[in-house]
Amino acid sequence: MKAYTYLMAKKLKLEGPSPPKPRSQQPHWDHHAEVQAFSSRLHENFSLEVLKTAFINPCYLQAEHRRRQGLAVGAEATALALEDNVQLRERGESFTRSFLTDWCRASFPVLPSDGVESVAGHLAGSEVVTYVARNLGVDDLAMSADCPVPDDVLHSTFMAVVGALLESSGPERTGLFLRDFLGPQLIGKDLFDMWTVVNPMGLLVEELTKRNVALPEPRLIRAAGASTVLPLYFVGLYSNKKLLAQGPGETLAAAEEEAARVALRILYGYTENRRPLDFSPLQQHQQPLIQSISSN
Repeated sequence: MKAYTYLMAKKLKLEGPSPPKPRSQQPHWDHHAEVQAFSSRLHENFSLEVLKTAFINPCYLQAEHRRRQGLAVGAEATALALEDNVQLRERGESFTRSFLTDWCRASFPVLPSDGVESVAGHLAGSEVVTYVARNLGVDDLAMSADCPVPDDVLHSTFMAVVGALLESSGPERTGLFLRDFLGPQLIGKDLFDMWTVVNPMGLLVEELTKRNVALPEPRLIRAAGASTVLPLYFVGLYSNKKLLAQGPGETLAAAEEEAARVALRILYGYTENRRPLDFSPLQQHQQPLIQSISSN
């Protein structure tokens, strides 16, 4: 046994690790049972045939078609009776973007349109969607030409699953699915990590002008290590002799900019101690919103 272990370790060192193999090509795999288990695990009522289609990516069909052509058999034998997930993906992407935009607007009613679009774009982006998809086990079921499944293919597969749920259970259940799995990704996320604001002080002045509030006045409220290589300044923004916000920075300009960002978070209701997001069951007044999204 010791000699065998030594030989296998030496082989691994010489040849390197074996390339990853899709879960579907490993032992004890039943595709139909896995798809059915995926639906039950999410507590969603999918149409199994539609859900199976959602996992079939065009790149897989192309690779499988090339593989069968290489077997030098007739065209009828190499034909694939499978449909790709392009239509489901398009429906899922459209509904996801519309729903997340309206949900963000309802959750943060003071946030301007640019901010709402940025937050919704972050939730529907590749980084968030692929993270959620991998934790749901979508990568094990996705049929792809490459292994491991690339992020863009995984993103498309998740959107196709959303489209399959929309076709199977309707917009209300699909909206709850998106809210419950993508919405929590906002927890611990700073507003300006998702929304790029080049001139926060200019935006703050614009917002205060809309509210008929006196313009902010930056004042240095405290400093430390000003004569060292690591100075620290705290700048406060005052309006009508009231402190709006304060922020730190290594320079006065950086501290003023950070104070403006803090003030904007307070104005938009996106502070760290804000009220938690509402993940309760869909209320009656929210149902017309879902219906309007589905009609679009």
